[in-house]
Amino acid sequence: MSVLILILLGILGGIIAGSMGVGGGIIFTPVLFFLFEEAGIENAVQWSVASGLLCTFVASATSTVRQKLHNNLFLREGIMLGICGAIGISIGKIVLTSSFYQREQFVIFFSIILFYSAFMMFKKGSSSRSEVEYAEAFSLKTAFGSGSIGGFIASLAGVGGGGIMVPIMNFIFKQPFRNAVSISHLGMTIMIFVGLVQLALVEVHTPAISDYTLGYVDYGSALPLALGGVAGANAGAIINHKVNRKYLQWGFAVLGVAMAGRLLWGVFG
Repeated sequence: MSVLILILLGILGGIIAGSMGVGGGIIFTPVLFFLFEEAGIENAVQWSVASGLLCTFVASATSTVRQKLHNNLFLREGIMLGICGAIGISIGKIVLTSSFYQREQFVIFFSIILFYSAFMMFKKGSSSRSEVEYAEAFSLKTAFGSGSIGGFIASLAGVGGGGIMVPIMNFIFKQPFRNAVSISHLGMTIMIFVGLVQLALVEVHTPAISDYTLGYVDYGSALPLALGGVAGANAGAIINHKVNRKYLQWGFAVLGVAMAGRLLWGVFG
């Protein structure tokens, strides 16, 4: 597949992610999985997750820089979350690279995440309640309880884990929602970097789509997607402010269910 097509797919994914307020991984990892499966690549799950994490790393690092420019970066909290997330992502990497975790397990796991995200988006779109803000101190318990779970999920699905960590921090550990979002961006950047290094060091003897690979990370496929995603996310952010958020959230709920259905049908249909 040409670099131009990958960039265009990245822009489209970035627009969807940016306009609907979701992480890029939930869009890019299924796209990569379809690409690797269509090309008949062996160990397509591992290639897709690792390469999807690279896309997510670029997106989370860009968001972290944006938070810094807006003086909304929580350095101590983000580092704590990132370190705890690195523990979770390291444990998940063991499962990901095991013989147990194949396409059926990946599709079921990722579909659950998509159904969960769709449900949460539909619920938010249907809710008329205003956001409740809290003010509890960010502790090691908060970082470990949120980061370890988010990191584990990230390593098995190729997503950032923010969709799991933010609700945990907000609802369980009583962190302000906006703070939790900013903390999760820095935390994801750190923990995904650790995961990428580990997956890049895995000795792999099977080819990927491109010739530019390191371990299970296919840079030649992931980077064009990621760069297109960054460009598309900026356009998506504009759409987010122009269109009623309720309709965007409902739109993602439909998209999430459709993507999950496509994944399940492709493997079990």
